[in-house]
Amino acid sequence: MNSLVGVAPNEILLHGPSKLLIDQYHWHLPKTGIVASYSPKAKDTLDHFGIFRGVDQIEAFAQATTVSCATFLEAKKRNCAPIELRDLFVPAFISVGQVYFHHYLEEGDTFICAGQIKFYKFRQMVCDGRIYKVPKGYDLSAYFNDFNEDMLHTYMFPPDFILVAELFDITGRALKKEFFNQ
Repeated sequence: MNSLVGVAPNEILLHGPSKLLIDQYHWHLPKTGIVASYSPKAKDTLDHFGIFRGVDQIEAFAQATTVSCATFLEAKKRNCAPIELRDLFVPAFISVGQVYFHHYLEEGDTFICAGQIKFYKFRQMVCDGRIYKVPKGYDLSAYFNDFNEDMLHTYMFPPDFILVAELFDITGRALKKEFFNQ
């Protein structure tokens, strides 16, 4: 596996199915960044007036970036399948830097998380990025066929994508499970 594109998120993410906030990986360049999408379900907006909360947007971004990308890199380093890491590590937030919300998301909207890796060492990753709401019916797979690193770094997306959030210094680390059993 050279990229997460085409891989099901439940094969990468260490989260259980009720907390999985990624539907598909669209673009991924290891050690550089990723673009993934999600469409909030009824369960995601329950008791929140049909709105996908900001805290859940941060979680979706972290799953798409620090968890997915770091899991990919750790599996490559260990020459194992990502699923094998579930028995060894628990993904955890270390820090959330600044987050600026510009718009909102509702149940059924589709959004992308575009994340850039700033730092990765010892199973700890720091990412910056953005979340964009995608127009209904937009073919993300076709758009990301020709996507590249420069487009990610400049957030070159179609003008009808709506900027929802800007995220800085989202930091996660894979903690060894053995520390939880003491």
